[in-house]
Amino acid sequence: MNELFWQATLLVFFYFLIFFLVALVIKNNSIVDMGWGAGFVLLAIFTLFSSGAYAARNILLVILVFIWGGRLAYYIIRRNWGKPEDFRYAKWRREWGKWLIPRAFFQVFMLQGFLMLVIGYPIILVNANPLPGLNLLDYLGLLVWLIGFYFESVGDKQMAEFKKDPANKGHIIKSGLWKYTRHPNYFGEATMWWGIFLISLSVPQGYTAIISPLTITLLLLYVSGVPLLERKYKDNPEFQEYAKVTNRFFPWFPKKS
Repeated sequence: MNELFWQATLLVFFYFLIFFLVALVIKNNSIVDMGWGAGFVLLAIFTLFSSGAYAARNILLVILVFIWGGRLAYYIIRRNWGKPEDFRYAKWRREWGKWLIPRAFFQVFMLQGFLMLVIGYPIILVNANPLPGLNLLDYLGLLVWLIGFYFESVGDKQMAEFKKDPANKGHIIKSGLWKYTRHPNYFGEATMWWGIFLISLSVPQGYTAIISPLTITLLLLYVSGVPLLERKYKDNPEFQEYAKVTNRFFPWFPKKS
C-alpha cells in the first residue's frame, strides 16, 4: 500500500505540474478544472496496472471512475474550450498580483493534486488489496454510485440545454432535477464518492477511506462548490425566490411559497 501510494503521489504531482506550466504559457489557470476528472481516470488505471490487481472489485471500481471522470472531463472541456479564464481564477489573478505564480502553483494546482490523492484514496486502497469476488457492500455501493451519476450527468445535461435556449438568458433553471435541489450535479458527485467508499469497505482498513466522501462533500457544501456559485447570484432576485422553495443540496420536494 505504501509503495503504491507514493507512486500515485508522484504521478499526480507531475500531472498537475504539466497543467501548471501550460497555464503559465496561456495565462489561464482555470484549465486545472479540465484536468480534474481525467486525473482520477489516470490515477485509477495507473494504480490498477501498477499493483496487478485484476479482481472483480478492482475492475468494477476502475470502470466506475473511468465513466465518471471521462464524462466530467468531456463536459468541462467542451464547456470551457476557447473561453476566457473562469471568473474565480480571474479574480485571484487580480488579487494575487506579483505573487500570482507561486500562489497559483500551491493554492490551485498542487492543492488540487493533494485533494485528488485524498478523494482518490479509496481507489488506491482497493487496488492495493485485490480480493476475489463481490459482496453485498459492493452492490450497495454500485447502487449509490448510480444514483449519484444520474444526478450529476442529468443535472449537467439539463443545465446545458437550458443555456442553449436564448429565451433563458439571464434566468435561473428551475425545472427537472433543479426543481428538487439547487445543485443536483454537486449532490450527484458527492453521492458517487459515498458509493465508492461503500465498495472500499470490503478491503482491509476500508473504513479509513471515509476521508474521501467526507472531504468532497464538505468541499462542495462549504468551500469550492455551492458557496462560490451561490455568492455569484446573491443579488439576483429570481435566484433568491428560487432558493426560498428549493433545497440547497439534498433533493426534496419544493416548499410551498
